[in-house]
Amino acid sequence: MAEPVALAALALDAALGWSAALYTRIGHPVGGFARVIDACEAAWNGPERRENARKLAGMATISLVVAAAVSASLLVVYISRQVLGSCAWIALAALAWPGLALRSLDDHVRPVAAALEKGDVLEARHAVARIVGRDTAALDEPGIARAAIESLAESFCDGVAAPLFWLLLLGLPGLWAYKAINTADSLVGHREPRWRSFGWASARLDDLVNLVPARLGGAILCIAGGGGWRTMSRDARLHASPNAGWTEAAMAGALSLRLAGPITYDGVTTDKPWIGRGCSDASATDIRRALWLYRRACVLLGLIAGGLAWAL
Repeated sequence: MAEPVALAALALDAALGWSAALYTRIGHPVGGFARVIDACEAAWNGPERRENARKLAGMATISLVVAAAVSASLLVVYISRQVLGSCAWIALAALAWPGLALRSLDDHVRPVAAALEKGDVLEARHAVARIVGRDTAALDEPGIARAAIESLAESFCDGVAAPLFWLLLLGLPGLWAYKAINTADSLVGHREPRWRSFGWASARLDDLVNLVPARLGGAILCIAGGGGWRTMSRDARLHASPNAGWTEAAMAGALSLRLAGPITYDGVTTDKPWIGRGCSDASATDIRRALWLYRRACVLLGLIAGGLAWAL
């Protein structure tokens, strides 16, 4: 049943997304994960605790949120099948829909291109600041454009390819277990002293569950872009993340751009290596090109989900 659920969920998200109005009215499931993680961190990650104790507390936290996600999903699947029978896949698709973010990514990146096309660099900085963690106040137009494209490429994995992969593989429980892990990593899976021990398990587990989807996502981008394979295979490992570099390098290669490079966080500039050997002077036009590549890749994922639904 996972395959028709996946195809319908993709269609729902592509058509409707998860708008700000919808979020205001009913929230979003990841908000529940975030509240649990924040409560556990506040209770168990005090600076007075020893490093091993904080690491164990982090392991307990990620175990709790994943167990809750899987248990709730299994219960929903059981009830849906008992009540709706052969039509249960419709309800399950609606419940899988919030776990995908293909429309949301498009909606967040387009305003960056639109602002740059108007020549409004200040608005472009504000728009890109909503989707990246780096300092944006001093970014010029190429820096803004690269940041938007990099975010789109990386988020293609954890917002689309990875949740779809786990939905196809393990159904609704797989998707929501992935989202719980990914949410925990985004909140506490950092290297700063406060998070290093407590977020260790979340970060390592996120690396594991993205291992296959990141590489598949990179391949999908290369297929959709008609190239980029050499750049992906050469430069993917230049990224600090063991997974994010695959989709970023694929995007860089397919668009003949140079991404990454020196990045400033909290006033500190890190001399990160460049990914790709194309032009580094990205522009609004390149953001539009990246969005079209992203959309083609999403269509390919839909075709894969549809093919599996038909075959199985």
